[in-house]
Amino acid sequence: MSTPQPRPSVAAMPAYVAGKPPVERPGLVTYKLSSNENPYPPLDGVVEIAAEAAGRVNRYPDAGSTELYDALAKAYGVPAEELALSTGAVALIFQLVSAYCGPEDEVVFAWRSFEAYPIAVLAAGATAVKVPVTEGGRHDLDAMAAAITERTKVVFVCTPNNPTGTSVTQTELDAFLAKVPEHVLVVVDEAYAEFVRMDDAIDGIATYRSRANVVVLRTFSKAYGLAGFRVGYAFAPAPIAATLRAMALPFGVNVVAQAAGVASLERQAELLARVDDLVTERTRVVEGIRAAGWDIPDAQGNFVWFAFESAERCAEFAAAADEVGLVVRPYPPEGVRVSIGEAEANTRLIELAGSFPKG
Repeated sequence: MSTPQPRPSVAAMPAYVAGKPPVERPGLVTYKLSSNENPYPPLDGVVEIAAEAAGRVNRYPDAGSTELYDALAKAYGVPAEELALSTGAVALIFQLVSAYCGPEDEVVFAWRSFEAYPIAVLAAGATAVKVPVTEGGRHDLDAMAAAITERTKVVFVCTPNNPTGTSVTQTELDAFLAKVPEHVLVVVDEAYAEFVRMDDAIDGIATYRSRANVVVLRTFSKAYGLAGFRVGYAFAPAPIAATLRAMALPFGVNVVAQAAGVASLERQAELLARVDDLVTERTRVVEGIRAAGWDIPDAQGNFVWFAFESAERCAEFAAAADEVGLVVRPYPPEGVRVSIGEAEANTRLIELAGSFPKG
């Protein structure tokens, strides 16, 4: 007896693997460092505004997210028609690939990079072209440019790269974009943009404004600490932004998430001060790990990367972290990503780096 079957590409889709939560351990405070979450609670006043909005959940949210679009346009000095909102940046990734790709089309991205990319590609029935990152975990933009063919429709540049933490410079991005055909969509995924502290950092807004084939993705999940509300946004030329909005599920950004997003944008100064605190902790962690003898990549997100050469070593490190109350995120066989968390958690990570065998 036959039964309905999904497309072969959908049947082949791997499940998205989320960071595991910590398990309670008697006498030991445990910390979740597996999902790149902001360890700070929402900004003062945001919870109260969200709670007030929750009193209206018997009504559908504003389908046009008008207030949030206006707040984003004001905060970044861009026209509202060059913005697109959705339920997290990951939803925008799926919308972009579904809108611009189909069977026989190719999507180019670095690997290892954000694990949602190959899933979104398979969902659209397209083909993923994975270009290995360099030994230092950086995008090999020359190799990515060389991988573009007449079948390529979309290219993802994840910067800072999740999970390796390295960033592309503006000079490198400009040189890469000059090699990309105008009909190929380049998606600059800047989920961790607020954490970048480097010379020649990317100006995503200026970049998309100067090119008709560039989209920049951002999110409220990381720096803003609103991961549970699922709100992402894109800057794009008006025709691409309109396509993204057309691909979005109706009423996708709920009423509470819209209110929390607006309230957070009104508190950007406080937000950026918190980001500075996290960057200070990141610096302490990177310096401590390197002092322990590890050669880790420059960290430009809110996480650090331990490169390994086998799944066994990844599992051993994750198990050692668990023993000291830290839940981390293995990416076997390449390495383990660890989020910057509370100060005590970060101190334990530095101590673990000093005791874990490197060979």
